[in-house]
Amino acid sequence: MSDEMISLGAKLAQLAGEKPDAPAVTCGETTLTYSQFHKLSNRVARGLAQHGVKLGDLVTLGLPNSTDFAVACWAIWKLGATPQPVSFRLPKSELEAIMELAQTPVVIAEFDHQIDRPRLSVPDLLALSDDDSDLPDAVAPVSKAPTSGGSTGRPKLILSGQPGVTAKVTPEVGGWRMKPSSVCVLPAPLYHNAGFGMMMAAFSVGAHMVLLPRFEPEATLAAIEKNRATWIYLVPTMMTRIWRLPEEVRAKYDLSSLETLWHLAAPCPAWLKEAFIHWVGPETVMELYAGTEAQAVTTISGAEWLEHRGSVGKVTVGEMIAVGEDGKPLPPGEVGEIYMRRPEGAPPSYKYIGATAKTLPGGWESLGDIGWFDEDGYLYLADRRTDMILVGGSNVYPAEIEAALEEHPAVQSCAVIGLPDEDLGNRVHAIVQTKGACDEASLRAHLAERLVTYKQPRSYEFVDEPLRDDAGKVRRTALRDERIARLKPQQPA
Repeated sequence: MSDEMISLGAKLAQLAGEKPDAPAVTCGETTLTYSQFHKLSNRVARGLAQHGVKLGDLVTLGLPNSTDFAVACWAIWKLGATPQPVSFRLPKSELEAIMELAQTPVVIAEFDHQIDRPRLSVPDLLALSDDDSDLPDAVAPVSKAPTSGGSTGRPKLILSGQPGVTAKVTPEVGGWRMKPSSVCVLPAPLYHNAGFGMMMAAFSVGAHMVLLPRFEPEATLAAIEKNRATWIYLVPTMMTRIWRLPEEVRAKYDLSSLETLWHLAAPCPAWLKEAFIHWVGPETVMELYAGTEAQAVTTISGAEWLEHRGSVGKVTVGEMIAVGEDGKPLPPGEVGEIYMRRPEGAPPSYKYIGATAKTLPGGWESLGDIGWFDEDGYLYLADRRTDMILVGGSNVYPAEIEAALEEHPAVQSCAVIGLPDEDLGNRVHAIVQTKGACDEASLRAHLAERLVTYKQPRSYEFVDEPLRDDAGKVRRTALRDERIARLKPQQPA
């Protein structure tokens, strides 16, 4: 097969020529064929060009899941610029910090924020040009530039090391186990790196991408049945909410068309993963572990997981090692910080704007995760070093406690943090969003059967709002800082 690469814009033009009437993207009641998708993105690209967008620019994009999101991305790529996706719920201060890092000429969004550069919608841009003919070919030097808050809470941009290209010859099976015949359901937010990358992959093979405007558990199952979906991506929070539907509701929907279910982006509790494996089949469930930085990757199938319960898989791209406090590699079975290295001879997989990588000699880099390898080379994650709680000299990892809490049927979401304690140094504090009746005594009894005493929360706090965002991420540092601020005595006015 040819290894020739072409621009993402040229690939969309190719697919529009090969399968003009095939559905490309559906969201709600709107479906665009490949021909419509191609022509609309040509018009939007011309509108962006009128606003000065050019080759090499980063263009901040803050839209909810929609056909407009996909159209805007390909319009940006067709000018040789780079989509820089952000949450459409972003507060103004964080948006302004990201705009400054990106130096974006415009913002494509529906924010109400008053900002110092043009804020445009896709309809605004379509109104600027009726010309849907092809543009001169252009290749974006950087394919994508997602953001990350990191452990500090300050935003950074992660520029992909890959240009905006894809294979000219469409593979029978592409990345993420997608095929030209795939019908892909994506309820996760496109502004998050995983969802964004999967969108790119789907349109690079000519699949049909069915976007959900927002995640709703039963609506996701209905979308699988209605579209005879073969592929879906979920984050563990979504899996929990689907599994917590009444059994008779889950049983109403025919999921037999599903060939692949990917989950990633956050730790998946073992009980939940096992439930999904038995529900949709061990060869259907796939997990991937990597950072947005993409130095190295592990993958694992459901069948492998049943043999290596709790693992996130074996390394399939690049290299990974567990490193001790002395900076030296650890043998199998010993917990350390996970360092990654890209494949030998490969170009850098990313570049930070607004941050610096944590490194060791030899090209090794850490994202702050903690874990260990077994004798067979399977990786098991414990948590992030920045989230670790030191309790009376013992290391406590929040993800382990959260996974145990989420086994309780009344727990909707939760986050575990460490708060200062005069006796122990830190105490474990659980913040819990429940559904239905649930009290502290019930949770204490539940955890007493699952966790050693020093890992059990000393205090509980019940909240009404979700503790993870649409991408399944929880910002423990921000939650901790808010609560520590409340604990400090107020200064007299």
